[in-house]
Amino acid sequence: MRSEHEIDRAVEQYSDMIKRICLYHLKNAADTEDVFQTVFLKYLLYKGSFESPEHEKAWFIRVTLNACKDYLKSFFRHSALPLEELAEEAASIPAQQHEVLDAVLALPAKYRNAIYLHYYEGYSAAEIGKILDKKENTVYSLLSRGRTMLREALGGDL
Repeated sequence: MRSEHEIDRAVEQYSDMIKRICLYHLKNAADTEDVFQTVFLKYLLYKGSFESPEHEKAWFIRVTLNACKDYLKSFFRHSALPLEELAEEAASIPAQQHEVLDAVLALPAKYRNAIYLHYYEGYSAAEIGKILDKKENTVYSLLSRGRTMLREALGGDL
């Protein structure tokens, strides 16, 4: 088990990124909080060590993505969807950003994940390949196809 100091440092360092990833995938603040807690509980119980800060960050991203996928597949998620919260959050986003965000969220998951990691988290194709367990050239293809889909969805505005 990790020390309280390690947990505090990780929460301070990665909480914003994890919340963004969760909100991006779950589109709901309450669900985001649930998965956020799950990710840090897994970190608390994780007995392995990390080779570098980049390895630790990649671990958090991978665990967060998997936790979001698990949550989306859960029975609870399929039986209840509070659309009111999504509408409230969407109202606070400027119109142009809202349109781009809607287009990104409408992408199939494999393109959405690559686009998010590249443009929002600043990862290179090689780093994304390691995180998603894909070849670097596959990541380039996902990014290219994802951008093409976004251009079409936004009417060439991208």
